[in-house]
Amino acid sequence: MKDLTNLPLIQDANLKDKVVLVRVDHNVVKKGIIHDPYRIDMTIGTLYHISAKGGKIILMSHVGRPKNKKTGEISISEDTSVKPIVNYLQDKLHINIKIPEFRIDNKKGYVDIETSINHIIKDLNNDEIDGIYLPNTRWFLGEEATDDEAERFANQLAGLADIYVNDAFGSWQPHASTVGVNKYLPSYAGFLMQKEIKNLDRIFDYKSPFIAVVAGSKFDTKIDSLYALLKKADYLILGGVIYNAYLAAKYNFEIKGISDQDLKHAKKFVDFAKQYPNKLIELPYIVESDSLDGRIENQYRVHNINKLERGTKLNYILDVSKLSFEEEKVKDVFCKAKTIFVNAVMGFTPHFNEGTIALDQLIDKNAEAVKLYGGGDTMQELKRLLPGLYIVALDSPKYYIFTGGGAVLKAIQEGTASGLAPIQAIINCKKN
Repeated sequence: MKDLTNLPLIQDANLKDKVVLVRVDHNVVKKGIIHDPYRIDMTIGTLYHISAKGGKIILMSHVGRPKNKKTGEISISEDTSVKPIVNYLQDKLHINIKIPEFRIDNKKGYVDIETSINHIIKDLNNDEIDGIYLPNTRWFLGEEATDDEAERFANQLAGLADIYVNDAFGSWQPHASTVGVNKYLPSYAGFLMQKEIKNLDRIFDYKSPFIAVVAGSKFDTKIDSLYALLKKADYLILGGVIYNAYLAAKYNFEIKGISDQDLKHAKKFVDFAKQYPNKLIELPYIVESDSLDGRIENQYRVHNINKLERGTKLNYILDVSKLSFEEEKVKDVFCKAKTIFVNAVMGFTPHFNEGTIALDQLIDKNAEAVKLYGGGDTMQELKRLLPGLYIVALDSPKYYIFTGGGAVLKAIQEGTASGLAPIQAIINCKKN
């Protein structure tokens, strides 16, 4: 728990009669629907503590990606609204939460936090409402900006409150709402943030053998984390498109759907992995499909990579076959592990699930290992495919489900939780 040593903690803050701005990661809405409230539920302890200590709560979170990366335009729509989150909190906690509205610029989204919010804050202080939930932070021009707009937005956010609390471990990107507000307000880590950091220690100070399983749709977004894991872990297993790129790079297979950029990264990774022989465990059985439209009869087949000739042309590789997890070498690695970290969906969802189910079931057979799951799709697919195991995982001390898999990978890459920019920002606030 060394990363908590210099971190200002919410339990040490004087919250009585203070307006507390809380950054959470409630990014659980897709097209206006909440598919899993886990990340919301995990922050309720922090919200209860603030209320019990006499604080007044203003919440904020990002939802989705309303900003067009090519044009820079921000689209405000119901698909990325916080309204479903507010409805969920109101129904669960029996409280009244208000969402302020501001003028919309057709291309820039919300340009400012307008003074009209002061009337709502007055209602909050007078106990006429129980909380405020700001609109999606990514609807604001300054949230993802890298210029003066970011500083201006951070300043406006700080002007709403007396204290800032970050409970958004999964929101590790250095945006105005995660690293800017700290410059202007006393800042603290919420209970969820503390819990996530404590569980990161189970990765940093792991019991050996340690297995990491990582999958993803792009090699370039995972490459630095994969280098770090190959150095750190006893074994590394790949899945998804990054495994396809690895196979193409190592065996010269021509696989549909792999970008030149991913192949370039994969070739460098294959060369790097030669320094660590026997660490990278290959899953030998893969599922080839002629179509991306589904698991269509007679249009998919299983291959053993060890029996394919170099240069073989393949259609889309959309899953790892369950046969891979029946291999004695693979089973032996998982059965003897003491620590297992999983940030992986092995197949192309929602139709190719065999590999993910086989992986999770094999991991669960190891009753002694600490099993740490990354957030996002990894968590949602565990719940969708193996709901009974998901429920067990929520309560078992041998399991922990992080709210942000990307944040865990970034922390591993940096070698410490304090390497995450929002956590470092809280520490810097204490120093200043």
